Amino acid sequence: MPSLRSLLPACVLAGALALTAAPAHAADAWDVPRNATIVLKGHGYGHGHGMSQYGAEGAARDGLSYEEIAEFYYPKTAWGRARGRIRVQITGDTTDDLVVLPRPGLTVRDLGTGQSWELPDNDATRWRVTRLRDGRNRVTFLRDGSWRGWRMLDGLGAFSRGGDPVPLVTPSGTVAYRGTLAALAPADAPAARVTVNTLRLEHYLRGVVPLEIPALWTPAAVQAQAVAARTYAAYERAHPRASVFDLCDTWSCQVYGGVPAEHSASNDAVAQTRRRVLKHGGGPAFTQFSSSSGGWTSAGSVPYLVAKEDPYDDWKGNPHHDWKVTVADDRIESAWPSLGNLRRIVVVEREGAGQWGGRVETVRFVGSRNNVTVSGDTLRSTLGLKSTYLTFRVS
Repeated sequence: MPSLRSLLPACVLAGALALTAAPAHAADAWDVPRNATIVLKGHGYGHGHGMSQYGAEGAARDGLSYEEIAEFYYPKTAWGRARGRIRVQITGDTTDDLVVLPRPGLTVRDLGTGQSWELPDNDATRWRVTRLRDGRNRVTFLRDGSWRGWRMLDGLGAFSRGGDPVPLVTPSGTVAYRGTLAALAPADAPAARVTVNTLRLEHYLRGVVPLEIPALWTPAAVQAQAVAARTYAAYERAHPRASVFDLCDTWSCQVYGGVPAEHSASNDAVAQTRRRVLKHGGGPAFTQFSSSSGGWTSAGSVPYLVAKEDPYDDWKGNPHHDWKVTVADDRIESAWPSLGNLRRIVVVEREGAGQWGGRVETVRFVGSRNNVTVSGDTLRSTLGLKSTYLTFRVS
């Protein structure tokens, strides 16, 4: 089973909150004596925008279809369709050249002229495209421990196999990808090259969905994830991250692992929801999702990412719905040393929805030497917390 990256911190970037932050409650302040123990009690995992993945599984176990799950977490959207190709930056390939393993049917295409050639079976153990000092590109192959020239290109080069996977050699290992692989130079960074995998949207999803949700969860939950991932990819394609790629392959976008990540159960979910996406205002919706809402989703930057009670997130298989972390006061003092001795904790602002007034927006630490005010996100990252949906207890 592939790594379940989305069940860690949120797989997509959080948008700005749409709701006006609520003021701190009267109970949102705690005196901190010397050598105190501070308990942070919270709900959920991730930013809470859009679909809760554990909530989707809870809803599926309650009998909801993938359409009902998607409509619950993304209200005010409409159903639509998306097709075509997607361009994905392969962040693990950090070298300036493009190296692949030889396979039957492997071809190289000159992106300058559009001409393609099938590579010969010549006992090569590697094929690569490299850029020369004069800016030209050359195709070479590795045999008997030496790189040998094969052809000069007028433009950049791309490898493909007529739809079969191409094994890409990266510094950390070999990963097979469907579609084409090319080393491209973004217009805003002409001195750098990035490896880009261009492939059909449906094939891309096969390498995404099982890394964002367990493939063997209830089918309706996996299908809802396929819709959310497809819609998110379509949104990114309409708002590309760079001139030569639409999105990346990490949790900053969506986790994508190529062919090794694929699973038959999640492939079925992709097929069952083929081309279906959610739309708003005529375009694909910004379908953010996170591991667990903790019982309340969080408002995002668009009208369909709303703060609402989520009854499906609370089921016995969700280890993130409720959580608790205990730290000594010197943990906070060492994180923000200008404080001196920590004397008081004050939650200044909350989002305004859910228990305790919702997620923490701003918190102030009062110290013997200085006061420090930080965002809820900074608090979360510094202390390694699951979410900003939390409160404190001091003893």
